[in-house]
Amino acid sequence: MTLEEILAQLNPEQREAAATHQGPVLVLAGAGTGKTRVITYRIAGMLASGIPAEQILGLTFTNKAAREMRERLAQLVTPEAARHVTLGTFHAFCVRLLRREIVRLGYLPGFTIADESDQQGLLKQAAAAQGLSREGFPLAEAGAMISRWKNRLLTPREARNAAEFDFELTVGQLYEEYQSMLEMQNMIDFDDMLLLVYRLFSEFPEVLEQYREQYQYLLVDEYQDTNDAQFTLVKMLAGERCNLCVVGDDDQSIYSWRGANISNILDFPQYFPGAKVIKLEQNYRSTNRILDAANAVIGSNSRRHAKALWSRLGEGDPVTIVPVDSGEAEAEFIGNYIKQEMSAAPNRRYQDFAILYRSNHLSRQLEQTFRRQGVPYRLVGGQEFYKRKEIKDAVAYLKLLVNPHEDQSLLRILATPPRGLAQKAVDGLKRLHTSTRKPMVEILGLPEFTTGLGGKGATAARELHAVFQQYRESFAEPGALARKIGEFLRATGYLDGLQRMYKDYDDAVKRRENVDEFINAVAQYEQRAEKPAMLSEYLESFALLEENDRTAGDDNADAVTLTTVHAAKGLEFPTVFVVAMENGLFPHERAVEEGSLEEELRLFYVAITRAREKLFLIRAATRMQRGLSRVQLPSPFLTLLPENETKTARPEDLVQPMSADEMRRAFAEIFKILER
Repeated sequence: MTLEEILAQLNPEQREAAATHQGPVLVLAGAGTGKTRVITYRIAGMLASGIPAEQILGLTFTNKAAREMRERLAQLVTPEAARHVTLGTFHAFCVRLLRREIVRLGYLPGFTIADESDQQGLLKQAAAAQGLSREGFPLAEAGAMISRWKNRLLTPREARNAAEFDFELTVGQLYEEYQSMLEMQNMIDFDDMLLLVYRLFSEFPEVLEQYREQYQYLLVDEYQDTNDAQFTLVKMLAGERCNLCVVGDDDQSIYSWRGANISNILDFPQYFPGAKVIKLEQNYRSTNRILDAANAVIGSNSRRHAKALWSRLGEGDPVTIVPVDSGEAEAEFIGNYIKQEMSAAPNRRYQDFAILYRSNHLSRQLEQTFRRQGVPYRLVGGQEFYKRKEIKDAVAYLKLLVNPHEDQSLLRILATPPRGLAQKAVDGLKRLHTSTRKPMVEILGLPEFTTGLGGKGATAARELHAVFQQYRESFAEPGALARKIGEFLRATGYLDGLQRMYKDYDDAVKRRENVDEFINAVAQYEQRAEKPAMLSEYLESFALLEENDRTAGDDNADAVTLTTVHAAKGLEFPTVFVVAMENGLFPHERAVEEGSLEEELRLFYVAITRAREKLFLIRAATRMQRGLSRVQLPSPFLTLLPENETKTARPEDLVQPMSADEMRRAFAEIFKILER
């Protein structure tokens, strides 16, 4: 398509955003205004204008967004042209850059990425080395502080110099020990991905200049969610040329607890003088009564870019406030209303309905009631498959193949399954590691290690060492990953050893099935890959998986969605119920205490704008909390809603009593469930 044909498919404001390719541009994209469409069409317009695909870098916050943009772009231009545009998350872009350049910082290119359990283990070891292993030391708080320092691009020395209190100074020393352990094992954590790229750009100006020349046109999606490190990297890459387009909505900035800095989008025109600011206000998702309610709510915030959403989808139903007696009555009403709607409209699906809540614990009553009523549901952000112990153990084996220096993984799998290598073996490994500085997996095969063990332990150590040596060579060639992983995990004794690790037969079988499913996931990864993949590439993609890439249950199942408001961002549904609209729950009492009321309002705005046709806001008069039934006050947010766009209705006004036939059918369904 020509540039004119591409732009002709957009509204005037979208067209202006897609056609402005030079200089800094801030696109304020309100909820449902076609943000992804604008970014995709802008890239297509750049390609149609003759800008080489290799010069375009698009940074997103989720893998899902990057995939969606690439798929849409391939339809607008050609799959080949779309492939040559660099699109990905900040972390994915940084880790690929580090693969090429990290040797300058003293690492090996085959570094691995520490997951949460790796970080916790290393922090414990670092604390012990610093004499901080006594009970009561807040290790989780210290880890969060180290993460915040890294996101502010502070090295251990800089963090210690900035310390104002004794605890900060102590954590600064812990940070140094922790970082030293990471480097010794050729590992980086998630925060290092940004920090190390910043170090590369700062310490090696020629590297920064190389990437500025390569990527002359930058796009950043969800810019309101950027933290200080991401802002700094974007500013460095943009340079004096500053062909930078950022797209976002300050009204949907809801991640300050992750380090997001709303000033990055609010003050964009000050950071990038001469910036063009374009507002997208035409909403393609919701009816106007829902949008008017959203505009009224967010208009209460003082510091924001003024926007007013509107739609051509008609006025629609008023927003409905539903007072109920209790949390149990709330769940009963929602289930009954959904079942009534499903019966009344044959084309209705359960996936047309979503229930949003401020905190995860509020899903329990809903789940319990839905199971009893026979209403299918899916949890977004539930227990993640990849966080199960047996999967993390399997991954630890694989990480050792790629990075033999990763002692953390060896210590995890040494007795998984039991192989006669107990604490004595661990002590011997650590002692020899300290004296020889060799990786522990290499020490497994040394006579000075095995002679100190019993016969069974010595044999197990030599066999495990030999398996790693054999399969490291096997995995040196790309392709056939799923087959080789299955063979390797069997050769280590891990697969067959699951029965010995978990004495309960059913539990062991379930865990073995989970590992088999993990291998299936590897096979699916290979099917999607454009060329035979290396194990290191798979592990990298695995480490970069995000919460929004996974849900509990089948994504394609026809089921009601249960999710927090945070996890619902980017989603939309014909009918939305927002539950627990009560003071202390929404807004959350902690946010009120911490003075984060404006972010809570933005969170409520996000909840409202998930609804396309119908929106119900439910508040209970009483709710069980900490085992006691407590009287609840309505959320003060409800007073911000415009009276002419809302109505109040009791559950009995919205759900008709069941007829005798319907009651008989309902009981029949319950009996079927009980029989199952």
